[in-house]
Order: sequence, then structure tokens, then C-alpha cells
Amino acid sequence: MGVIAWLVLGLVAGAIAKAILPGRDPGGCVGTTVIGIAGAFIGGWLSAKILDRPVEREFFDAATWGSAVAGALLLLIGYRILFGHSRD
Repeated sequence: MGVIAWLVLGLVAGAIAKAILPGRDPGGCVGTTVIGIAGAFIGGWLSAKILDRPVEREFFDAATWGSAVAGALLLLIGYRILFGHSRD
């Protein structure tokens, strides 16, 4: 999977993470988008390194999507903890 596919996947993963964790984020829509993209990359990397499950085969692989959404969720939770109260 190429970089462009990971960017698209990150955008969608960020939207899914935002839907799972609704509320106001300190960075707004742009911040959530960046978190989604970074989460997709980090989730893919962690999946390959820790779980020994590389996710670079297909765009529509469940492991790829799961790792991207999980990475985006982790980053969104961390971002909310570090930079503001999201439930105001």
C-alpha cells in the first residue's frame, strides 16, 4: 500500500475515531484529521512490529483498518488528555 492510500485511510480512520469518541477537540476538524492520518501510520507500524502482522498488503484488509482506527483512537485520547478538556 502506498503513501496516498495510507493518507486516505488515515482520513477515514480519523472520522471513525471521531464518531466513536464524540466531543469537542482542542484542534477542531483539522487536528482530528491530522490525528487520524498519524494514527493510521502509527497503528500500521505497531501492528507490524508488535503483533507481527504487516498491513501493507491490501487497502481493504480488516487488519489494516483495525490498526488504523485503533491508532487514531489512541492518539485522539492522548491528545485530549494532554491538550484540553473535550467534554465542555
